[in-house]
Amino acid sequence: MEMNVPHAVASASASSQPIQLKPVPRRGALYRVRHDGKTSYLFGTIHVGKQNFFPLEPEVTRALADASSLVLELDTRAYEPFQQALAKYGSYPAGQTISQHLSPMALARLNKALAKAGMTLSSVEQYRPWLVANILVGTEIEKNGYHRSNGVEGFLLSAAVKQKKKVRELESADYQLSLFASLDDGQQERYLLENIAELDNGMALKKSAGLIDAWSNADAERIAALTRELTTGDTVSAMFMDRTLLRKRNPEMAANIEAIMKNEKVAFVGIGLLHLVGENGVPELLRQRGYEVEKMY
Repeated sequence: MEMNVPHAVASASASSQPIQLKPVPRRGALYRVRHDGKTSYLFGTIHVGKQNFFPLEPEVTRALADASSLVLELDTRAYEPFQQALAKYGSYPAGQTISQHLSPMALARLNKALAKAGMTLSSVEQYRPWLVANILVGTEIEKNGYHRSNGVEGFLLSAAVKQKKKVRELESADYQLSLFASLDDGQQERYLLENIAELDNGMALKKSAGLIDAWSNADAERIAALTRELTTGDTVSAMFMDRTLLRKRNPEMAANIEAIMKNEKVAFVGIGLLHLVGENGVPELLRQRGYEVEKMY
């Protein structure tokens, strides 16, 4: 009985010409971490992307296949804990609205930005300024073809589920969102205005797209340069990124990874790309804890 071979494959077989598959490019950054005879992997992720970023290249997929568990900042399948944290830290108590917490100038700027994004003040009036700023930037990124549904975590989770691996979290949604709540009213207003200004001048999209592009080409020099750009300066956004989102969390992540490595045969750890960069990045912090850390690319 003959097999139904697609015409293109049959033609290639008939002419004895090998099928040329386009190589899958390296993306992000990948590290091998060894200690006490155990090996784990660190992979830099991005939280939004494009469908054509997948599948990831063989070094990453092999490392994940070899692992006994997948470790992420958050298990993005856990909807309820995230929504509870969002309500707790991203929304005002009943009876309060964003209009009551912004200066007239900031409120006018916000209304203009919302109109540009096709949104109304009533749709976000219960939200705190930091959350509204993130929603506006996220909306702009999505309009330009980068979607949260194509974030790297989703791909890694799907692969881990198919391979029946344990999935562990390094942090919790409550902890992550509580960090934004550490900004007072004045800082949140400045954070909102800074992000609106960067939406207006195109810098918000340029920075996000630049980082995603650098990730998609595993461009280490550009990733490092963009990290410096995002964390340098006296803006609330830059200082919050540098001091809170990175410098505060990186040592905590390193300690949590160390604890997981003691209990797991092989862990595959996927964390945001910026956490892997520089002398305060997780790879360097693990080196300081006595781990052998090898950058694979």
